[in-house]
Amino acid sequence: MFGIITIFLGKIMKIVVYGLGIIGASLAAALKASGHTVLGKNRSKATVEIALSRRMIDGETESYEGADVVFLALPPKPTMRELDEGQFPAGTVVCDICGVKKVIEEVVFSAPRAYRYVGAHPMAGKETSGIASSDAALFRGKNLVLTVNEKTDPAALDTVERLARDAGFGRIVRTSAEEHDRKIALTSQLAHIVSNAYIRSPGAKGIAGFTGGSFQDMTRVGGVDEGLWKDLYFANRDNLVAEIDGLAARLEEYSKALKEGDEEALCACLRAGRLAYGAYFSEK
Repeated sequence: MFGIITIFLGKIMKIVVYGLGIIGASLAAALKASGHTVLGKNRSKATVEIALSRRMIDGETESYEGADVVFLALPPKPTMRELDEGQFPAGTVVCDICGVKKVIEEVVFSAPRAYRYVGAHPMAGKETSGIASSDAALFRGKNLVLTVNEKTDPAALDTVERLARDAGFGRIVRTSAEEHDRKIALTSQLAHIVSNAYIRSPGAKGIAGFTGGSFQDMTRVGGVDEGLWKDLYFANRDNLVAEIDGLAARLEEYSKALKEGDEEALCACLRAGRLAYGAYFSEK
């Protein structure tokens, strides 16, 4: 079905996905299922073999020769290195799908490039990682953020958006790298830090039988890969620190009201949160 749709709406593309973890492998599988030719590139040959055995890719590649589009599904530092040093054919659309954008744009636009760059961030994932957790349906109906500035090639941007639709994304938002990083500090990075800090409570020992949905929701993303997420946090340090400090100040309001036995103040805090919660869901 997807392949037929792709044929009628636009040409079949040759796509290279570099990095076959949960995000890269899921994207490769989704694009292959939609009818495109997808080649995989990965440091671990064992991962490539899994992708081939599960028919997530059409083959392996060591180069970008002949590619219409390249997706880089790598951590921040390898992404920046590849964007700076990778041998991309002239005119190729190169799209990174890393979780931070400003530092990556700074690398891309620090020198003339023969390739056409587009930044993207899929707002989808799982609490697990690796190709074993990948799924061709991972992005179905999910949000995608595309970053744009005055140097972005409009045709390249449209190409990435069309491929995103082929992969199953629902809402696609275009914004600046700066705005992306400010919002992601709250919607993704702070959420992971809070979950990680929450489960560190000494009270978390011996709580089997005392947990329900609230606990599961709060701890779902607590088991982060510190090597990867450390780099993401430092790449967006100023925005993330502002969100952490803001949350700490708001939590102090609740703590102060409880310490002082001030029911009115506590109700005011809870009311403000309830109204903010309602406002968020009304704008969705």
